[in-house]
Amino acid sequence: MLTANKAISNDQDVIDSRDIIARIEELEADIENIDDMPEGDMLKNTVEGDEMRAELKVLKSVADECEGCGDWKYGETLIRDSYFTDYTEQLIDDCYELPKEFKSGKWPFSHMKIDFEAAAEELKSDYMSVEFDGVTYWMRA
Repeated sequence: MLTANKAISNDQDVIDSRDIIARIEELEADIENIDDMPEGDMLKNTVEGDEMRAELKVLKSVADECEGCGDWKYGETLIRDSYFTDYTEQLIDDCYELPKEFKSGKWPFSHMKIDFEAAAEELKSDYMSVEFDGVTYWMRA
């Protein structure tokens, strides 16, 4: 039986490595089922099978690049490069308690801003870049 799970693609802002691992296993099982079908079976010769094989190839490429790094098997987060500044801002909000006045909008705090782009660039030094079908993602090194 074919799975109906959502494909993982490089248009997602954040991807969990465990989702990639699970999707690879699902695709491998589905492709094996298709390959075991009789030659004349319509499903064996569908575009769906070709799409699954293409997705599997891309996901295996990402997994091969990342498997020995960090906690890939137990859950690493891949952050799309175009989302990394937003991710950094959220990380700062989650991990650090800024003074209430800082976000009050009152003078002089209204003129104090965190340069999240610079913070993101500095944070990247703790991350490794990963190519996912032509799109750069970042994962803790």
